[in-house]
Amino acid sequence: MVDSNLRGNVMNTQMQLTFEEALTQLQQLVEALERGDGSLEESLERYEQGMKLVAYCQELLDKAELRVQELLPNGEEAPFSGPMESRS
Repeated sequence: MVDSNLRGNVMNTQMQLTFEEALTQLQQLVEALERGDGSLEESLERYEQGMKLVAYCQELLDKAELRVQELLPNGEEAPFSGPMESRS
């Protein structure tokens, strides 16, 4: 059976998780899948939960990008010149 803590955490995506919280939950699901814990059914459930988290994280990233574009003059996109680690 899928770890009830992971399942409960994923169900919280309906609530307002931060990007960092959702990403942490996604990483936990990936680690569980990589370990091969559980049955095929449990792995499929983890995969489905992970895909929901991926979509949720992408939605948050898209919203953040729109906010940044709104802050720039004339809605222009500014090239990013900083290190990749600072993008998170």
